[in-house]
Parts: sequence; C-alpha cells; structure tokens
Amino acid sequence: MKYGIWAPLPHVVRHEPRMAAAVSDLQTIGKGQGMADASFEFVVDVIRRAEDFGFDVTLIAERLQGPDLESWVLASALAQRTSAIRLMVAAHAGVVTPQMVAKMGASLDRVSGGRFCLNVIGGWWKEEIDLFGNGNWLDDPAERGARLTEFVDVMRGLWSNENFRFDGTYYRVNEGSLPIRPVRPGGPELYAAGRSEASRDMSASRCDTWFAGVTEGRDAFEENLAGLRDDVAAMQARAKGHGRKLGVGLSAHVICRPTMAEALREAEALEEYGQRDRIASIAARALAPGLVGTPELLAERIRAYEAAGVDLLMLRFSPMLEELEVFGNTVLPLVPPKSASAGNVS
Repeated sequence: MKYGIWAPLPHVVRHEPRMAAAVSDLQTIGKGQGMADASFEFVVDVIRRAEDFGFDVTLIAERLQGPDLESWVLASALAQRTSAIRLMVAAHAGVVTPQMVAKMGASLDRVSGGRFCLNVIGGWWKEEIDLFGNGNWLDDPAERGARLTEFVDVMRGLWSNENFRFDGTYYRVNEGSLPIRPVRPGGPELYAAGRSEASRDMSASRCDTWFAGVTEGRDAFEENLAGLRDDVAAMQARAKGHGRKLGVGLSAHVICRPTMAEALREAEALEEYGQRDRIASIAARALAPGLVGTPELLAERIRAYEAAGVDLLMLRFSPMLEELEVFGNTVLPLVPPKSASAGNVS
C-alpha cells in the first residue's frame, strides 16, 4: 500500500489550537508581519514528518471559499521545504483554464524536481465556482464532466505536443505550444474522484488514479468493502476498455487507539464536530472507510482494502501531527509503505 496525507488546511481537518491560532492570523490584516505564516509552518511540520515515515504524496486541496492558503502557492513553497514526497495540487475546471494549469504545472514540476501531480476537479460548490470562476458554474453534472474531460485533454495535449490544436465546447487552442515542459514524459500524473458517468469515464480513460468512495457510516466496514470491490472491478473494466489500468485511491480519517472503546469515543466526537457546518462535515465524512480502532485492526483493514484493489490511502488525522506520529509508530510497522522506504522515524 502507498500512503498519502492531506495537507492540514482549515477546511480539511478538525480545528485544533495551532490551526485556530493560524487561521486567526490569516484573517487579521497586519498580523504575522515579518515572519513565516503560522498555517504554512504547520503544514510544513506535518508533511515533513509524513515524508520521514515514507508517505508517497500529499494532497494540497483547493478551498477558495475558506481561510486556506491558495494551493498552487502553498505547493510551490512546500517544494522548497520537502525533498521526496510528491505534491498533488487540486485544480477546478471552470476556475482556471487548462492552458494556465499546464504552464503552472510544468513550472511546479520543474522547481520540485519532478514531484508535481494534479487532482482535477469538476467542482461541486456553486458559490465558489461562480465567485472565483467569474460565473462559470454549470448546473448539469454531465456538462461539468464534459468540461473536465476537455480540461484534461487540453493539458495533456500541451504537455505532449509541439503544436497543439483543440476545438471543443468549452476550450479552444489554435496551434498552441507550451514553452516549457514537465519532467515526466506525457506530463504529470492525474488523479480524479468524480462520481457521474461522464467523470468516471474521464477518470478511466485519461487519469492515472481514481479515488473511490464509500457511502455508509463508519460502522459498515464489511458492506463498504464489498461495495468497493464491485466498484473497483467496474472501473478497472472501464479502464481496460480504453487499453489502460487504473490506480485506485481511497480517502480516510484515521483514529488509532489502544482499545476499540477509546477509538469509538473519538469517532463520536468527530461526528459531533461534523454537525457544525458544511466545511466541518467534510472532515467527519472521512470516517466512512472505517479506519477506526486498534493498530492491529487498522492494519487488518488496510490489507483488506489492498486486496480489494486499493493501492493508495489518502489519510488525515486529528490532531494532525500527534496522530500521524501514532499511526507511523504503531500501524506502519504492521503494513509498511510500498512506494519508498521510510526515512528517519525516531
């Protein structure tokens, strides 16, 4: 199994004291002048520790409506403070053009030594897309999927061709040429998590890894696992129809405790936190894969997900740094990362 970690941004993880103080600074004009941003330093501490433990990638999500540092800016800064972990930036079709993402992506790939990868998103928050995309929201999920497909085709085309033409419904390129090229032939790896038919087909035909989903609560692990097996098999069949094999990722919140009772109490507290608002619910929903319990149980469930076809777990914790430490020292020795050997974990 490969392991990824969500960069600890305000909308991604449950707020903790260090995060709350950093958000307060971000929202106060003049606060923090002359020093490194506190929220950035928090992200650096977490990601570098994940790098020590052999994590393969960090997902730097884009929440333009939240008190988060912008993902491309954050990833560029992280490229200079990390050495091995790959940097997955999120990009919303409808907010930025694929031509601009192709140039920014090639730039970040170069300054990071080939560690850039991209999470492409069709968008789900109307107000966010309309505000930051200048009214570019599309109501029809099929249209959003079609636009995302064109978005990927334009990026891939510019990354791979000297003189690229594209005449689509949403994007047009007339003999376009990208003046710099990414390190990886064919362009950086692409990740997606769409659920509509159009988005699924785009993932199967064009992306390197598809993020699967589970819909039941944290107490339905066996049912979720069975459904995941079927879903992964269906997506692999779809990818095979395009002559491809697809990587499969799964996002999860991890709660590891010496006893199941302790873990369940913490899970209940996170679920209660998730009732606060729409953003808080994002963190709570990540309990669905059921990675809640003792180190031995978590290792058993990770092996089960791997057997079902999942090869990447994108993880989050709360408190982020402390619980990453618990996971790295108690669970990873039972199910070590496959992509790279762990560094200094003392």
